[in-house]
Amino acid sequence: MITTPDAAREVDVVVIGAGQAGLSTAWGLARQGFAPGSGFVVLDGDERPGGAWQHRWPSLTVGATHRLHDLPGLPFEPASESGRAADVVPAYFAEYERRFELPVRRPVRVTAVRRTSDDLFLVETDAGSWTARAVVNATGTWTRPFIPRYPGQELFAGRQLHTVDYRSAGEFTGSHVVVVGGGASATQLLGEISRVTSTTWVTRHVPVWREGPFDEDAGRRAVALVEEAVREGRRPGSVVGVTGLLASTPYLRDALDRGVLDRQPMFDRLTEDGVAWDGTNGEPARFVRADVVLWATGFRAALGHLAPLHLRGAGGGIRMDGTQVAGEPRIHLVGYGPSASTIGANRAGQAAARTLRRLLRPGPGLARSA
Repeated sequence: MITTPDAAREVDVVVIGAGQAGLSTAWGLARQGFAPGSGFVVLDGDERPGGAWQHRWPSLTVGATHRLHDLPGLPFEPASESGRAADVVPAYFAEYERRFELPVRRPVRVTAVRRTSDDLFLVETDAGSWTARAVVNATGTWTRPFIPRYPGQELFAGRQLHTVDYRSAGEFTGSHVVVVGGGASATQLLGEISRVTSTTWVTRHVPVWREGPFDEDAGRRAVALVEEAVREGRRPGSVVGVTGLLASTPYLRDALDRGVLDRQPMFDRLTEDGVAWDGTNGEPARFVRADVVLWATGFRAALGHLAPLHLRGAGGGIRMDGTQVAGEPRIHLVGYGPSASTIGANRAGQAAARTLRRLLRPGPGLARSA
């Protein structure tokens, strides 16, 4: 457990999380005149730098990821596209923290954020508490894998795992694997696993294939769909989830050429030894034997520690106004909804920092010369 002088426990801004969103926010706060350590602090639950990237499966290379945008102020220049993302990206994040002397405290796991009687925020952690005038949450989604409920899950005698549990295709050799999900992770893992064993791919919706580059106009349209959801207080989908699958991506093109991406509709239930479709709309009932079900079904925002603030609305989501919670100008969510992408997190982190500079000036921890 780290020790922190009592004076450093009272800051203008606490940033929760040191992934892409948290680091871009920290850089923005420093640029806006908040003094590292006394003006703001970044609390990160991991043992080392890297955010969620350090936990990605070993076979994921830099070249196979969705493009990782540079953090502000330091280009991401990997030596090779074949480097392991779980090594290369954390090394980049570590250099970023060092280069800009960002006040990251780890491992510090935030357990709750509460309002105090004097209109501040008490950030409770397993390493003690911090008091802040504002909070920026940048915890992402990796710690909240989502597995939907389907009849028969408790009966299935094989192995069920989520993307976060995946390590290598080799562990499935000789098994039949059902991959569930229509996103980038599902297709990447399907491509790998299908090289060593038999697979079945199932999705709730028919995949949308996008030919050609994903340009800025397409990106803006995708972000707009997610922004609309969070403005209305609905649960946000991911930006990646509304962009479609890029058929030109090398690993997807290879899987298409091998006939692996033969999508089947979502099964109705699991049985002891497989998955089954009951047969509706003229379709016959059928069954596929399975030894493994891999749920590549995404994530939910990791916001449980914010529960004492009662931010969720009737729609299950948090209504947002830009990066700030609607009606709560001192609570910002970066890497949530429309900013849940690397470039989106960069922009949102800097926007949150500018907003907090205008709102909190002059604060007790603010650099007076800024």
